[in-house]
Amino acid sequence: MTQTYEEHGGGAAPDAGAHPLDNPAYAALTGPHARFAERSGRVLRYPADVSPWLALPDDLTAQDWTDLAVFADADGTVPVPGVSEDLPEGWESLFDMPGVQLVDESVDAAHDPEAVLLTAADVPEMLDLVARTQPGPFEARTIELGTYLGIRRDGVLAAMAGERLHPPGFTEISAVCTDPAFRGQGLAGRLVRAVVAGVRERGETAFLHASAGNTNAIRLYETLGFRLRRTTRFRTARVPAAAQSSRDASL
Repeated sequence: MTQTYEEHGGGAAPDAGAHPLDNPAYAALTGPHARFAERSGRVLRYPADVSPWLALPDDLTAQDWTDLAVFADADGTVPVPGVSEDLPEGWESLFDMPGVQLVDESVDAAHDPEAVLLTAADVPEMLDLVARTQPGPFEARTIELGTYLGIRRDGVLAAMAGERLHPPGFTEISAVCTDPAFRGQGLAGRLVRAVVAGVRERGETAFLHASAGNTNAIRLYETLGFRLRRTTRFRTARVPAAAQSSRDASL
C-alpha cells in the first residue's frame, strides 16, 4: 500500500542529496512538491498522470529495491533515474540512456510579449504537440507542476516550455518543443528565456535535463547561457518475477 508523503508525515528528508540538484526529484518530492508525492517505504514518485519521475534515496538498501517494485507497471517495468550502480540480482535493465543536467549561469532572461500562459484548457493541444515533437514526458496533469508558456500563430500552439521538478531553490525547465511547421524562428529559445525570467523573479535558479546525445538541444541551451553541472542516467528496469508477483498480490 502506498501513501502520499504528507499522509506519511512529510518533514525533512535526511537522505536527500547534499545539494538539491544531486537528487532533484527526491528533493522536490520531500520539499515544494510534497503534496504530489506517493510513497512506498523511502521511495517516492509523482502520480502517473502528473509525471513519470520517481525518486530514490541516495543510500539504496535491499529494502528500497523491494519498495521500488511496488511502483512497477503492469508489465513489471519501473524507472530507476539517476542510479549508476549495478541493478540487484534478478532485475533486468531495459533502457539506459546517458543524460546531462545544465544550470542557468548567464541566461539573458526576459519576458516575451508573445508568450501566453497555458492552462488546463490547453492541455489537449499541449499533449498533441508533445506527441508530435517528443521533447520528453508530459502527462495530462503535468501542467500542475508549474508555469507553462506558449506562443500561438494563427491560433495554433506553435511552441511551448514550462516548469517541472521543483527542488528547494531551483526549478526545472521542461517540455521545450516547437511544431515542425514553425521551427527556425527561435521560438523555443524565447520561451526558455521567458520561463527563466519567472523563475528568477521567485529568487530561484533554473536548470534542465537533456539526453547526452541530443547535441542540438544542448547547444541551444549552452548558447542561451546554461552550463553543464553534472551527468546522469535515465534508466528503466524490469523487477524480478517474484517481486512482480508479490506486487500483484498486494493490489
